[in-house]
Amino acid sequence: MKMPAKPKLLYIEDEIDLGNVTKQYLEAMGFEVAWCESAEQAYAVFAESPHAFNLSIIDVQLPVENGFDLAKRMVALQKEAYFIFLTARKEKKDKILGLGIGAADYITKPFDIDELVLRIRNIVRRQDMESKGIGNVRLEKGTIQMADVKLDTKLLSLRVADEKPITLTVREAELLQYFYQNRNQIVSREDLLVNIWGENDYFLGRSLDVFISRLRKLLGGSEHVRIENIYGVGFVCRVSD
Repeated sequence: MKMPAKPKLLYIEDEIDLGNVTKQYLEAMGFEVAWCESAEQAYAVFAESPHAFNLSIIDVQLPVENGFDLAKRMVALQKEAYFIFLTARKEKKDKILGLGIGAADYITKPFDIDELVLRIRNIVRRQDMESKGIGNVRLEKGTIQMADVKLDTKLLSLRVADEKPITLTVREAELLQYFYQNRNQIVSREDLLVNIWGENDYFLGRSLDVFISRLRKLLGGSEHVRIENIYGVGFVCRVSD
């Protein structure tokens, strides 16, 4: 009987002792791990095969190039790349920046290795659900027009009023498409998390808040489209003529 392939992880950590211990533990837990000690090395490995890894685990405080900038370059190659940030930084602005780039999670050092394993397994499970079309919104390739807002889901481009087009992440485009499909209706947080990410999870809820904030900012120039909070319930995308 053919054994299922091990989930493949790209792990970027410049601290040798921590890198060795974490790599060995993750391998003992059933993962295949490619460990890189620098952003340059990691980008070269990722660029060779951008779709090969289930998840990248990126230390933010890397020498020469930080983890945020590395992740941006990786996303430019593979828009649907999954990654987790590991960092000693505890400032809220750093977490918002990391999640805004599109991180699946953000873990503060020192971290519990078993918690890291659990979060990795949750992400891999979500990927499996998405590949089977379970509980995940799929982008419908084409153009969506909401008053003075135009979303091109094929090019991942958003144009608001007369402003210049802005490139979105896949998650941002999925969220905006879902809001369009349910415009002028209340959408619960649970519905968004289950339909976009595949499950209702506390850590995913933090990511959702970051994405909502960014979409609100991007839609700021629109006179007809806005996303409002419905306290204790969720959100509504108001679209007026």
